[in-house]
Amino acid sequence: MKENLVFFAVFAALLAWRNGLVAKNIFLTKAPLPPAYYSGGDHESKCRIIKDEPQLKYCEDATFWDLKEKDGSLQDRLLILSCDPNRKAWNSDGPLRDPTPRGALWVYDQKSDKVEYISFKGYPAGHDFHPLGLEIWPSYGGNASNLFVVNHGRHNTTIEQFYMSPSNPFQATWVRTVTSKYFVSPNSIALTSPTSFYVTNDHLMTRRLPSFLGEVLPMAEFLFGLSLGWVSHVSLTSTNPSSFSIQHSLSAIGIAFANGIALSHDGKTLAVASSSLAEVRFYSRNPSTNAISLTSRVPLPFATDNIMFDDDGTLLVAGHPHFPSLIAVVKNKTDAAAPSWVAAVKPRQLYLKHPETGAHLTLKIPSPEYDMQAPLSASKKVPPARSHEVETLYQSDGSHFPNSCTALRDGRTGMLYVTGLYTEGLLACEP
Repeated sequence: MKENLVFFAVFAALLAWRNGLVAKNIFLTKAPLPPAYYSGGDHESKCRIIKDEPQLKYCEDATFWDLKEKDGSLQDRLLILSCDPNRKAWNSDGPLRDPTPRGALWVYDQKSDKVEYISFKGYPAGHDFHPLGLEIWPSYGGNASNLFVVNHGRHNTTIEQFYMSPSNPFQATWVRTVTSKYFVSPNSIALTSPTSFYVTNDHLMTRRLPSFLGEVLPMAEFLFGLSLGWVSHVSLTSTNPSSFSIQHSLSAIGIAFANGIALSHDGKTLAVASSSLAEVRFYSRNPSTNAISLTSRVPLPFATDNIMFDDDGTLLVAGHPHFPSLIAVVKNKTDAAAPSWVAAVKPRQLYLKHPETGAHLTLKIPSPEYDMQAPLSASKKVPPARSHEVETLYQSDGSHFPNSCTALRDGRTGMLYVTGLYTEGLLACEP
């Protein structure tokens, strides 16, 4: 008995040491965020919420669909959104009440400034659709693209594959459902080829567990920051939908709530969001083998959700600064509003360089004061990372645009787009 108490005390002390700052920032205190702040200027004149369609809400993820010429030059770019108005009744983190009303995909055309519903062709009757993470391979010379979407169905979570053609961007042709015993809690996808991808699994213990176990264990895994999530790499070995096999390999284990995932445009850096530890992990990647190795960890002042590299190689991170407020929104508490925070994470120059030879001279020590343009600086909440700079792009107390979960920036136009997990519409901010 005494040995058990000692073990528990040591375990609790280690958790408090590792998770103390996260608990303070995300669970115990509510940050004094402004109604709205946008780094590009006045949010009232530069930001608007696109909600032309009443069903365009509760969008968990979004991704750019690049339409390229045969030589690889960018011709056009559309935005595809993963939305589920039924999220408050059926969600991977709970509740699991009613899986019947389907979610949907939407496409936003920046040129026409219009949002259109994406209809499905050939989708199986009676097959649930509750989309989470998604990503689509670029189209070259007008060819069709492979789209992969995580689908949190009533019986298990799968990954749906679709074809989409630039000639009809408002229709997705269903190809197949990808399942695996290793898909315990798939969340987000980063494509490595038209038929292969990394996928995060955010929990080992899920809400699908029987009885009270499904109520208690997943929440305990999240709150205690237990490192039980992981990243896998999946390859589909055949283009034939009726006969294919899956090659699965574990890429990284021991990630507390492995959430968003993104691959840099050169394919050499993989980023993974750890929601429970409020950080982003960066891995170097071997494009030939898909092997990855951890290089750095960047703390952030919010529970990190989805992530996306922009055209310049800067990682955009959206997340949730106050978890109890998010729970209040899910429970439909009166006047509940969950705050938003979006940050840009950019590699910093680690060494001072010789002005003539470019040789490394001395290691640069990051200043403890950074991100000072924001009303609430990230430096007031978390220490600086040696490897990366952090800059706030958008923050809100929830009164302007609440519960941010995905942010993307178009390098051609400078437009910033943000989705909200339990929010109507799409936030669009011009540079």
